[in-house]
Amino acid sequence: MLKLAVLVSGGGTNLQAVIDAVSDGKIENAQVSYVISNKKDAYALRRAENHGIKHDCISPKDYESRAEFDQALAEALDRARPDLIVLAGYLVILPELVIQKYRNCIINIHPSLIPSFCGSGCYGLKVHERALARGVKVTGATVHFVDEGTDTGPIILQKAVQVRQDDTPESLQRRVMEEAEWKILPEAIDLIAKGRVKVSDGRVIITD
Repeated sequence: MLKLAVLVSGGGTNLQAVIDAVSDGKIENAQVSYVISNKKDAYALRRAENHGIKHDCISPKDYESRAEFDQALAEALDRARPDLIVLAGYLVILPELVIQKYRNCIINIHPSLIPSFCGSGCYGLKVHERALARGVKVTGATVHFVDEGTDTGPIILQKAVQVRQDDTPESLQRRVMEEAEWKILPEAIDLIAKGRVKVSDGRVIITD
């Protein structure tokens, strides 16, 4: 059974999508065992509580230095002993010591088709604002492994979403979540749980 630690900052809709997919059998041989948020009022923590999942708030604001926060986060993850760490709308840069220890065992969901509209400063609604400002006709979401860069790790899955002429950043954000994020994040976890995802020369290979 693959133990999942899910890191979140907000409402936790992607967390809920994963919980539901486990419950519905769309994710096999995996279970959300731990949820961490950097915000005490994140509704994602309530979702975890409602489903009987261990959860903690570990916030940089509660530590005198970033180094102390990094160490606290790393120690919490080590105690949980996850097989896979899932960043589901987590708006804190992971410490390098965590990335190095869990190499190719951390995945992130990003609300665009990487390499478009990603990198430093591209998160949340800002991604969709930039997509609309550029006038793209297709956007989407990407699940990728996490490395030391920002949205630069090997891509696992992507799904496209059509942009409508009357879209606002808010309507586009919602549709990207519904049509892409909530589908490919559980799918990627299921593939990893089944041992079908390999990384070779910086690229992901999905085996039969």
